[in-house]
Amino acid sequence: MSISTQLPITFPTLAFEAPRASVSVVIPTLNEARNIPWVLRRIPSYVDEVVIVDGRSTDNTVGVARAIRENLVIVDEQRKGKGVALRSGFAAASGDIIVMLDADGSMDPQEIGWFVAPLQHDFDFVKGSRHVTGGGSEDLTRLRKAGNRALTGLANAVLHSNYSDLCYGYIAFRRECLEILQLESDGFEIETELIVRAAKAGLRIAEVPSLELDRISGASNLQTFRDGWRVLGTLARECTMWEAPTAGARPEALRRVKYTYANVSVPRTPMDPQTVLSAARGGQHV
Repeated sequence: MSISTQLPITFPTLAFEAPRASVSVVIPTLNEARNIPWVLRRIPSYVDEVVIVDGRSTDNTVGVARAIRENLVIVDEQRKGKGVALRSGFAAASGDIIVMLDADGSMDPQEIGWFVAPLQHDFDFVKGSRHVTGGGSEDLTRLRKAGNRALTGLANAVLHSNYSDLCYGYIAFRRECLEILQLESDGFEIETELIVRAAKAGLRIAEVPSLELDRISGASNLQTFRDGWRVLGTLARECTMWEAPTAGARPEALRRVKYTYANVSVPRTPMDPQTVLSAARGGQHV
């Protein structure tokens, strides 16, 4: 008896490729109606879901956001704190990959691809850096830069890591990391909590350059000395008290990833909320 090595001609041709990971972007907002239009318009088309976490804005931020992008997930969060907002957004997000993004225009959504790419290959956690080639900041004062350098050096010494920028919250990670990281922080210090716990858990970490922009309009809620002390306190607490729920975790693998900006132009100016809302009602684009 002979056995043919050829497939039947009716056997379908299949492409055995892993499906593309879905991407959710989580944006906490507090009175960002003049800034959120630029942010939402810069989000790349491959992003599957945008989660806006807002509960205390008085300038109709949510209405303006919906006028720009209809298919938003809106989370009403009345409790105070960036950490609270982000944790609520993470819980609401459904994507395989979650990206944290500020609403003030200081983080360019066109960089999202450079955070997502490593997560679809060998990495679990990707953070932006303003202090490697290709990165930079329009907003860092000498005082903040010195403070960030000192805190980053301290974190590296304690964690035996090689971060170049501790105090920057442009971060992306695989969804399954949330169960490992067990986030608890309520304020700005959640960014430090994320970075320290990722290192202690042995996640595979990549660092990519990012250009921090000036916020488009309004005053920042960040206070150098107050938030610097909170970061230091969080760093001390996390390094000494938190134990990762992982055994035999993979060692950290920190690498630099080069990138270039996508050439997408959107005027970087504050938008009048009423103009945006009126245009949406009339079916026009502003």
